[in-house]
Amino acid sequence: MELHDGSTIQFEAHGDGPVVLLPVDPAPAQGPKADAMRAWGADPALGQSLIDGLRDRFRVVAVDYEGHVMAHPKPGTLTPGNAALDLLAVADAAGADRFAYYGYSWLGLLGQQLALRTDRLSALVMGGYPPVGGPYPAMLAVTRAAHAASLAAVANPPAPTETVPGDWSTVSVTTTVDQTRQFVTLYEALRDFDDRAAQPSLSCPRLCVVGSADTISYDEQWGGVTVDIAGPVRRERAALEALGWDVAVLDGLDHMQAMQAAAVLPVLRPWLESRL
Repeated sequence: MELHDGSTIQFEAHGDGPVVLLPVDPAPAQGPKADAMRAWGADPALGQSLIDGLRDRFRVVAVDYEGHVMAHPKPGTLTPGNAALDLLAVADAAGADRFAYYGYSWLGLLGQQLALRTDRLSALVMGGYPPVGGPYPAMLAVTRAAHAASLAAVANPPAPTETVPGDWSTVSVTTTVDQTRQFVTLYEALRDFDDRAAQPSLSCPRLCVVGSADTISYDEQWGGVTVDIAGPVRRERAALEALGWDVAVLDGLDHMQAMQAAAVLPVLRPWLESRL
């Protein structure tokens, strides 16, 4: 199926029941990529694990949108509106007039943008990103730093260094200029987004899931900012609930840990069952 920039993407559908759209890779990573993911605390089979945890009750439509934009960068067009059009195109191709959506991190952010642009969502689960008080300026700084590093690497490729999992100061940028630029485009488009003012426009059932320890501090190489995911949710919990959000804070978990299937499925599945 075709996306907003003319590139094509594939999806998989598993199970029967109410549709849940998951922007995940249904195929487990293999080899060195899988090893690197494990070293950083990620699950190479996360998509498969989420699908397997939901497919007996729901029709799970899985699409690797992140993998797609990395393989087919959209440096000037990865805006919230275009990403929402892409996700709706996947739902159309899957024959889903109504569907729930669960995304994590920047894909969770996209879920809220999608919900603001369509009335087709039956439920929204926003993981790893706060619905109100989101760290948009910090993420713009991080993505601009990554883009600047990718530009510098074109002229002066960095010497190989040892990466220490969890320590962003040891990470060298290996992504291309177009790959990093597309995320600058995304966060520049969100620079003036008022997530609090947007809340009355959301009407579907919605859940926010974050780890209580989800805060990342970056050194100057990455913009010298702190990306605080947990703080806004913990501080604003009562306000979020008053705005119509259900809130789950996973005790002691950081950004990587809170996205694991073993952590999120015990919250995600019963909540979806109660809403769909």
